[in-house]
Amino acid sequence: MTDRSKVFVYPKDVSAFGFDWGKLSLTVAPEVNGATRFSGGVVDLPSGKGHTRHNHPGAEEIIFVISGHGEQMVEDEKGNPVVEKVGPGCTIYVPESRFHSTLNTGDGPMQLFVVYSPAGPELGLRELPDFRLIPPGAGLQN
Repeated sequence: MTDRSKVFVYPKDVSAFGFDWGKLSLTVAPEVNGATRFSGGVVDLPSGKGHTRHNHPGAEEIIFVISGHGEQMVEDEKGNPVVEKVGPGCTIYVPESRFHSTLNTGDGPMQLFVVYSPAGPELGLRELPDFRLIPPGAGLQN
């Protein structure tokens, strides 16, 4: 249920999308607090894990590296993979419908903040075979 009063939200306060490669905690979304033009949340990737090449048809994405180190791939306009090493403070812009992937290459966890515009493409993650819903507070930190 949408609660428009939820303007200050911690990852531990929302359900997370769990996968074999990590988890996504949506802290801004229509279903969380009524956001209408974008959605976003915190992604946690354990060392050596990452999400495979995928895209979000019709949506742009911003990825901000909070902590950890990894390799980010974003395909160019011709579909060629462009890979860069990324770390804390790096912002990655993924143009509309562009394929991309992230791999944690560090020794510790990697944490990202992601934003999707428009909201919605992240809900398709529920259809992945390794998806599981993690209840609020189950092993998540602020």
